[in-house]
Amino acid sequence: MTTADITREEILAVYPKVAQIMADALGCDVEQVELDVPLIEGLNTESIDFLDIVFGLERAFKVKIPRGKIVEDVRGDLPAAAFEEKGYLTDVGLKRLREYLSEVPADRFGSPMRVLDIPLLFTPETFCKIVARGLRASAPHTDA
Repeated sequence: MTTADITREEILAVYPKVAQIMADALGCDVEQVELDVPLIEGLNTESIDFLDIVFGLERAFKVKIPRGKIVEDVRGDLPAAAFEEKGYLTDVGLKRLREYLSEVPADRFGSPMRVLDIPLLFTPETFCKIVARGLRASAPHTDA
């Protein structure tokens, strides 16, 4: 579960199409969909909008983005009890979330943080990284 493997070039390569899909789903100008704008607080994204965005990204990039993918990827091989307790991230869970969402400024992570509040942190860059990972996973593997 590392995000360091996704390069800035990979993010910027998919960003124009990601931004356009988000703008279409949200009914806003593509210029408003900056890499670092919080989707919920900055662009008033609602849960139905996330479904439209994910559907559009899956169709445009031919990748699969399962519901709950971000939380699943953050948790990785960590047992559920070590990741969250009573709906709140543990210290280890919060540390992993900060690493995974490295594009999000540290001051946006609350402590304690509810698992249900994780989507408040999502930005267009978050989805660019998901798309880039999906494209990598679906790319033909060649052994050197």
